[in-house]
Amino acid sequence: MDNSNSAAQSAAGKLLECVEVTTASAPRHAVIWMHGLGADGHDFEPVVPYLGLPSDAAVRFVFPHALMRPVTINGGAVMRAWYDITQLSTSKGQDEAGIEHSAVKIAELIEREGERGIAPENIVLAGFSQGGAMALHVGLRYPRRLAGIMALSAYLLYPERLEEACSQANRGTPLFIGHGSYDPMVPLPLGQAARQTLESGGWPVEWHTYPIPHSVSPEEMTDIGRWLQSRLA
Repeated sequence: MDNSNSAAQSAAGKLLECVEVTTASAPRHAVIWMHGLGADGHDFEPVVPYLGLPSDAAVRFVFPHALMRPVTINGGAVMRAWYDITQLSTSKGQDEAGIEHSAVKIAELIEREGERGIAPENIVLAGFSQGGAMALHVGLRYPRRLAGIMALSAYLLYPERLEEACSQANRGTPLFIGHGSYDPMVPLPLGQAARQTLESGGWPVEWHTYPIPHSVSPEEMTDIGRWLQSRLA
């Protein structure tokens, strides 16, 4: 298993810096996994061996670092964040400029995988908390079909815009949504609302709750690994 840091350039400008874990040589699939507020790309790097992927699976895990920015809800402290948060809301008072800037940078990482020989249909977009909100936001709008979208302890940004904004290419893309039933940071009803909106829109959602706070558990890692195997088979 190869671990490396990446700060490659693209035609659209400098790519986000990333941590990469490759499970085998010549990867045929990729998982682009965004961290939560205040963390960085190393946050989920250690989970790869615990996903139970087959020994012959050739997957490149890409864990990008969000840019540093002040976060209002945290007293203006500067930290890695995909967008500013003034209040925990799906729509009201959102940092739309920050969300869209990060969306462009995440799409560039998908395109970079294409340049390295992995087509979008072999890529899963994933994230935790704020990173999960970005995975849903970008994945549901991406113009080419993805293998799947995974959101952990997250919520759906601008649910009222989804019907108009979603990409037809990803209209039926399988989704994995997991949430802790004791989450004090992103309360469970926000995850449940995302599930309801997506299922009402026709997306196939695999939904799980776990008796945990704002975190992941071994049981969730097992479920994620099984779901990833089905998406990257």
